[in-house]
Amino acid sequence: MALNIGEISKVIRQQIEGFEKSVDIRETGMVISAGDGIARLYGLQNAQAGELLDFPHGVKGLVLNLEEDNVGVALFGEVHKIKEGDVGRRTGKIAQVPAGRALLGRVVNALGEPIDGKGPIEASEFRRIELKAPGIIARQPVKEPLQTGIKAIDALTPIGRGQRELIIGDRQTGKTAIILDTIINQKETGVVCIYVAVGQKRSTVAQVVDLLERNGAMDYTIVVAATASELAPMLYLAPYAGCAMGEYYRDNGEHAVIFYDDLTKQAQAYRQLSLLLRRPPGREAYPGDVFYAHSRLLERAAKMAEEYVLVKQGAPAGDETPVDGKRYAGPLGLHAAKDKAKELGVEVRRIKKSGGSLTALPVIETQAGDVSAYIPTNVISITDGQIYLEPDLFYKGIRPAVNAGLSVSRVGGNAQVKAMKKVAGPLRLQIAQFRELEAFAQFASDLDPATRRQLDRGYRLVEIMKQPQSKPLPIEKQILILFVATATEDFVMEYPTTALRRFEIEMYDFMDNRHPEIMTEIKEKKDLGDELRGKVVAAVNEFKGIFKA
Repeated sequence: MALNIGEISKVIRQQIEGFEKSVDIRETGMVISAGDGIARLYGLQNAQAGELLDFPHGVKGLVLNLEEDNVGVALFGEVHKIKEGDVGRRTGKIAQVPAGRALLGRVVNALGEPIDGKGPIEASEFRRIELKAPGIIARQPVKEPLQTGIKAIDALTPIGRGQRELIIGDRQTGKTAIILDTIINQKETGVVCIYVAVGQKRSTVAQVVDLLERNGAMDYTIVVAATASELAPMLYLAPYAGCAMGEYYRDNGEHAVIFYDDLTKQAQAYRQLSLLLRRPPGREAYPGDVFYAHSRLLERAAKMAEEYVLVKQGAPAGDETPVDGKRYAGPLGLHAAKDKAKELGVEVRRIKKSGGSLTALPVIETQAGDVSAYIPTNVISITDGQIYLEPDLFYKGIRPAVNAGLSVSRVGGNAQVKAMKKVAGPLRLQIAQFRELEAFAQFASDLDPATRRQLDRGYRLVEIMKQPQSKPLPIEKQILILFVATATEDFVMEYPTTALRRFEIEMYDFMDNRHPEIMTEIKEKKDLGDELRGKVVAAVNEFKGIFKA
């Protein structure tokens, strides 16, 4: 069949018109040196700090140094396969990790990749690992308690949602135990937990995950693991990756708490990275910006302010489309929104996804109790208080080994319910006086009756503050036992210290079975008024009548 010349020319003309010229330009650089998880590349003039690079054999790289004639890159994966002359390609992506509910119950590495053998993670979104911390206007004061379930902490160094509270002490003094109890205590509170394990043995991380699973805590927990066998870049990145995962909940009006266990090992990994990248060493060979490495991480913990928008009068529920295209944050924003609403004849509506929080509990390991070393003092100055665990107390069997004198919360009573504030008020002073008196009494052969009574009272108080691991207490039981310990009625003075643990357990059972309405009232009212106090005193006296020491 003969072809029509006109038809052929028409088809060719259509193809020429529809032709799109697309050239895939990917800037590349050549590896000029590689070793110890670090590579230097020549080229990549337009590379960005924090950008991901692709290398052969599936190896990824993170741009850390931007120098005049080369780029310093931290490598992830089978880094021993990268040799001089290999090519690194820009991806154009700043380092990011998956975020969202798909991560709950999973164990991932510092890049957000699953390492628990449970298959891939179908993430709802990705978030950059490095983000600017919220400003002052975007925040609100910390005033909502984050209960740890540990008497010594909730009473003496209370933690609020959005706070940064440091856990500091020598190795093997119970720092991780406090973290695990806090995670277990968040069951049914709606608080998501992120546990970041930095530089720990794989067996230790496996034990932690097993404990959380046995207590039903993995359902609301994400574990980010950068173990001791991994290279320094993974240990350095893991806390930032975990923080990005926690910010997803903070920015969606929910509550999350993140534990960095521990930042000492992250600082050591960062020192190793920096020395390999030829950055100038400073004190203890740490780079000059090691403070910034920790501060920009911990500043991302925040209690977010409520946000408001202006909507049309009578707009349907859930309509958050602002008529003026603005959002108003915090108390000042609310005043401005109300003034604007009057002017425009519209109404002010609070955004549902506001008021979330991210609480940070970093861990620092000291050597021989030296809290004045470089990294401990850095992190102490960034955080809102510290829980100091003392080895001497730990070895005496006082666990958790919280030193009431050196531990402090700069949020304090703002993060406590009224009832806890009342019973915990005299507690710190009594414990501090007891410690001083105890040290003095060691050298005194004869003590007057008043001093002896104060010592006896202190020994009983210390015994009551002890708590077994993985047994966090609900707030109403903490208030009850601390009231019994500190009340002027001297409920426990007649019993030997060895009987107090049994006294406590049996009292909880008695109250749950005989007077559950009192426990419910403490839980709901969160205050100990005169009437409720009278009921508690009567119930405790009733229990004492049947308790056999």
